[in-house]
Amino acid sequence: MSSQIPVPVPDGDSKPFWDGVHQHKLLIQRCEACQKFIFYPRSLCPHCMSPQLAWVQASGKGTIYSYTVVHQAYGPFAEQVPFVVALIELKEGVRLMSRITDAPPEAVRVDAPVQVAFVQVADGVTLPYFRLIEQ
Repeated sequence: MSSQIPVPVPDGDSKPFWDGVHQHKLLIQRCEACQKFIFYPRSLCPHCMSPQLAWVQASGKGTIYSYTVVHQAYGPFAEQVPFVVALIELKEGVRLMSRITDAPPEAVRVDAPVQVAFVQVADGVTLPYFRLIEQ
C-alpha cells in the first residue's frame, strides 16, 4: 500500500486506542458506571454521561453491518481500487468503520463474520482492518 496515505493523529481521547493498535490489540472503552461498551473514544459515556471510562481489549470479532465497494478514488487511494469499506458491528455491540482485507469485493456481504487484522500500511503505521471468517 502507498506510504502516502493519511495517517491517524491521536488526540487525548484516542491515544490509548492507537497505542493498542500499535501493539496489535483492539481496545475499546467500557463505562464503569453503566457497563456499556463505547466506540469511538471519548471522555464521557454517551449512555449515562459518567466520566468513569476504562479501556478494555475487544474480542476483535464481529459482523458486517453495512459496506460499500469503492470503485473510484483519488490521490493515494486511486491505485487501491476496488476496495471495501465496511461498518463492523463488534461482538461487544459497538460499530466501527474499517476496510475489509484479503477478500474480493464480491465475497463481502451483510452479516458476514469478520475478525480484526492489523495491517501495516506505512512505515510505523498499523491500522485495524478486518478479514472475513469462514463459517
